[in-house]
Amino acid sequence: MFDVFSSPDVWLSLLTLTFMEVVLGIDNIVFISIVVARLPKHQQGKGRTIGLLLALVFRIILLLFISSLVNANQPLFTLNLFWIDEPFAVSWRDIILFGGGLFLLAKSTTEIHNKLEGEEEDHAATGGTATMGKILVQIVLVDMVFSFDSILTAVGLVDHVLVMIIAVILSMGIMLAFAKYVSDFVNTHPTVKMLALSFLILIGVMLMVEALHAHIPKGYIYFAMFFSLVVEMLNMKLRTPTPPVQLRQSDIMDNDNNPETLM
Repeated sequence: MFDVFSSPDVWLSLLTLTFMEVVLGIDNIVFISIVVARLPKHQQGKGRTIGLLLALVFRIILLLFISSLVNANQPLFTLNLFWIDEPFAVSWRDIILFGGGLFLLAKSTTEIHNKLEGEEEDHAATGGTATMGKILVQIVLVDMVFSFDSILTAVGLVDHVLVMIIAVILSMGIMLAFAKYVSDFVNTHPTVKMLALSFLILIGVMLMVEALHAHIPKGYIYFAMFFSLVVEMLNMKLRTPTPPVQLRQSDIMDNDNNPETLM
């Protein structure tokens, strides 16, 4: 079973896929970080860990049923839309992506509304009011969509299921290690949290567009997100107040006694 690792190409595929899974999992971490912030403080770490473990379970289950996953692209029925000349074929993949995109749009818009209306501060003051079960249901729904998209990427990059499973486990281990830092950073900086919610809206629109068979190169999306994040980091740096210069008493006396400073 492990003979596949005798080829250097397989190791290269493993590293490439692990990196891709980490990149594709960032949006999942951001979503989990935002929703678990509504839990009481002592439950947030547990919610984060369970959410990422659920994502790992979903990905492995999908990998074990790759043949069914590939068949998910097969048309279920067709629609005659007036703005399209040919009949539009709808598959399970289209339904999952479109539904997931709608959920992300609704959830992100609601979070932005709560933040702008001040409800976010109320939740922070009370230590969180959501229940673990309610948060996990939301995480499961998003994990299903992100897992589906992630495994489709894996199928396109690697031929061996074992390599895919190892890459998914490695990527999840990396995300578990850094999830707390990402979560703390997002929830500590209000402008970054707003930016993250905007990213989720963008991803939701992208999923819906893909469900309608219109392809958007993901490289453009991730570059736009990275560029926006860099700009926000620069803004945060500029907003950081510069500490005042503390002069020693000897410096003040020297300046008072120096004739050139008096002219």
